[in-house]
Amino acid sequence: MNLQTKIPLKKEPHNQIDYNSKALLLGSCFADNIGNKFEYHKFQSYINPFGILFHPLAIENLVTRAINKDYYSEEDINFHNEQWCCLDAHSKLNSASKEALLKALNAEIDETNKQLKEASHIIITLGTSWVYRHIVTDTIVANCHKLPQKQFLKELLSVDQIAESLEAIISLVKSVNSKGTFLFTVSPVRHIKDGFVENMQSKSHLIAAIHQVVEPRNQLHYFPSYEIMMDELRDYRFYNADMIHPNQVAIDYIWEKFKTVWLSDDALRISEIVASIQSKKGHRPFNPSSEAHKEFLLKLQSDIDDLRTKFPHISF
Repeated sequence: MNLQTKIPLKKEPHNQIDYNSKALLLGSCFADNIGNKFEYHKFQSYINPFGILFHPLAIENLVTRAINKDYYSEEDINFHNEQWCCLDAHSKLNSASKEALLKALNAEIDETNKQLKEASHIIITLGTSWVYRHIVTDTIVANCHKLPQKQFLKELLSVDQIAESLEAIISLVKSVNSKGTFLFTVSPVRHIKDGFVENMQSKSHLIAAIHQVVEPRNQLHYFPSYEIMMDELRDYRFYNADMIHPNQVAIDYIWEKFKTVWLSDDALRISEIVASIQSKKGHRPFNPSSEAHKEFLLKLQSDIDDLRTKFPHISF
């Protein structure tokens, strides 16, 4: 008896991800979830330099500033709740020091510029079509940082606005990196605070817009993270206690699906070796001074050295 409706997936025949690939992951918290998988398996990856960015205009702003090396100055940041923040970035960059925040922002501009030029795969996960406009500056922000609500207007991006933003991102990246492959996906995290109907409207706008720009012949692809969560994992046991965010079982499940489509056969084999080493490194011996444990450590180091001989960028 089949108790699931499976989404048919085919292995991507071109531009697969291997251990020589460089992946840049941008977008919602689900980008962080998948990015953590890349990091755990020791792929070359760079994740959300400005922290979580939920909507396409925030990602477009980061890409634009990074490519143009448009650095931040004191006029671009705000002081609130005894911290300096930037409305273009997540609160993880906030600092009690104005100078420290500007230094962090501009360092990430430089690093993102480098990553955009070198990335073999740009993976973008969109979370919502709902955005907030800062009234004083008349700009769409990435994060409100708990500033007074009266300073913002809430808006829903249209399908055309989202598609135009995605096309701008693609064009900007291709101006410095013509070989990069794009993977778009929609976050399975439901934004219930916007409302149940409003969340579905938001997700539908994202999906419709992405499918306006996706074209595999132009290295523009879609991966159905949202659909896997909604159709294959349609059960609350796959959610965290908040009943909104996918739990670790769901994240692992979607990662396994992603692997079958986008990782090369050689990368799949090596990732299993890496996972084995990671597991062994977490092993806690009963007797650290025993000969058996010493031999275990020598074998483990030998496995690491063998892997680093082939892929020097890998470190544990």
